Amino acid sequence: MEELQKNLVEILETVANDAEQFLLDITEALETFAVVTEEVAHELQTSISEDVERFFSQVVEPFLGLNSQLEETFFEDEWSVSDPEVCLQTQHPACVGCRHFHGQAYGGNLLVCGMHPYGWDGDNCPDWESGDRMDNDYNPPFIF
Repeated sequence: MEELQKNLVEILETVANDAEQFLLDITEALETFAVVTEEVAHELQTSISEDVERFFSQVVEPFLGLNSQLEETFFEDEWSVSDPEVCLQTQHPACVGCRHFHGQAYGGNLLVCGMHPYGWDGDNCPDWESGDRMDNDYNPPFIF
């Protein structure tokens, strides 16, 4: 019986040693995996941030610059609103003297009048009314 107990103790010690070695191996593998994962994550972050920065510098920034240049050129050439009277007489002659004429630019967009925001394309606007606001029949616009 003593021999059986001795064999059982040896088996248990062997199992304990093997389990301990197994756990040490797993711990070492997990530590190695963590280091490799951290290095890969760092490389990915560096690579992705460089790619995004390159994309913005090569694609987005030139596009934004081109867009602002086109916008400035378009509105300076087509709808010069520095002087509403010049704009009215040269670009929208049908609006001369009309009470609905507005002639202000908002965000680079010219609002010509309240009835025809882009102005009337012709000689006689059907909604033209005298610009004299002291007329007896003048009704101010409804304000929301």
